[in-house]
Amino acid sequence: MRIPLITKYLEEKNMEYQNALLEKQVQEVQNIYLTMRGWRHDYHNHLQAMKAYVKMGQYDRLEEYLGLLEQDLDHVNQLIETGNVNLDAILNSKISLAQKNGIAIDYQAKCPETLTVSDIDLCALIGNLLDNAVESCEKLTAEKPFIRLYIGVLKKQLYISVSNATNETVRKMDSEYISQKRGNHGHGLKRINLVVEKYGGYINRQNEPGVFVTEIMLPL
Repeated sequence: MRIPLITKYLEEKNMEYQNALLEKQVQEVQNIYLTMRGWRHDYHNHLQAMKAYVKMGQYDRLEEYLGLLEQDLDHVNQLIETGNVNLDAILNSKISLAQKNGIAIDYQAKCPETLTVSDIDLCALIGNLLDNAVESCEKLTAEKPFIRLYIGVLKKQLYISVSNATNETVRKMDSEYISQKRGNHGHGLKRINLVVEKYGGYINRQNEPGVFVTEIMLPL
């Protein structure tokens, strides 16, 4: 009798986790939508301001205003399109958060149409990788924070690489890197490992001076 109860409990916990992740993904999409809608809402006001500068002959102010608008529009145009809507939501939200925190982020991401890994597991994987990278960058003092992300196909497998600046040395135990703190970061590392193991993938972590690199390959 105990085994069915344990199985049911694990299934319920897994369902709770998936529901929480889906809710988070919906919130990510809504945040992106609100950003774009907000810019469009201000479009009329921007036109009125520019017309006023032209009417008053304040062309220097107009040029300055156009420069600010161009920067704002560039930010909106930086939305990533990987080919996977759920992955787009996670990436755009995490990248936007990193940039707001002053983290330089370089990214290239393209997702194949057919995947073995489920959208839920893929988003959990990428989300945890980027959360850990951002958290590590936020601890930097003198060093310039950066994150490099690559998602694509390599040797007929889904290849994911995340590297970030760090001033920490992550401890290693039994050839596995482990978190030095309890809580979400430690849970994130475990979640990453579980997803990779679930799909028979490969994970490699390298803690080099000033940089932490995670490489993952998953069967397609």
